[in-house]
Amino acid sequence: MLKTQVIRKLIREAAKSRKRAYAPYSKFLVGAAALGGSGKIYGGCNVENASYGLTICAERTAIFNAVAAGEKKIRGLAVLFHHTRRGAPCGACRQVIREFGKNVPVVLANLRGGYDLREIEDILPGSFGPEDLR
Repeated sequence: MLKTQVIRKLIREAAKSRKRAYAPYSKFLVGAAALGGSGKIYGGCNVENASYGLTICAERTAIFNAVAAGEKKIRGLAVLFHHTRRGAPCGACRQVIREFGKNVPVVLANLRGGYDLREIEDILPGSFGPEDLR
């Protein structure tokens, strides 16, 4: 699991990324931060599109930024939602997170400073991953 200081660092980066979100339609701003295997943190925000299906979530943006920078492992992910309730990643994001392991820690945070820490297997039980293709 992630140490408290790492969780706080991930949430801070997610908050910075959330400010850059492009959400003119839903006004639902989300920021995320992925902890790469190297220890570096990569931010991401949601980017909406008038053709709604082309919208991308903050979680995938952060992970794709990490991979584009050369990371092959994700050691953790924080997601910061704009409301006071803690949300959870959509199904597509859960599957992308799962690509990097059953035990990836996921921090679900809100603007009031509260958070839950879960493993991806807890929020995507019975998942399908790379090992199922071997």
